[in-house]
Amino acid sequence: MAQSSVRIVTEVHDEPHIEGRRVTVRRIQGLVEGAGKSAEEVADQLDLDVADVYGALQYYHSHPDEMAAVERQRAEREAAAREAGAVSFSELKDDESA
Repeated sequence: MAQSSVRIVTEVHDEPHIEGRRVTVRRIQGLVEGAGKSAEEVADQLDLDVADVYGALQYYHSHPDEMAAVERQRAEREAAAREAGAVSFSELKDDESA
C-alpha cells in the first residue's frame, strides 16, 4: 500500500494543517462535508492537490478527540474575543452597508 505524501502538522498554528500551508484540516473538512463541495473543487479553490484534501479528511476522521478539542479551543477564543468587544467579519460588512 502506498503511503500518502500529505503531512498534517500542528507546529506554528494551534490547529492541524497541511505542512507548508495555512490551510487547516477543519477548514477542508468544513468545505467538503459541511458545504458539500467535492474534493476536486476544494483542491482547486485552495490551490492544493486532491491528495491533500483526502489526507486532511483522513486526519480529521482518524483523530476525533483532537479535532473536538480544537473546536472547543476555537469556540473559547471566539467567545473571549466577543467579550473583549470583537465583531465578526459579517458584522463589519453590515456596518459598512448601513
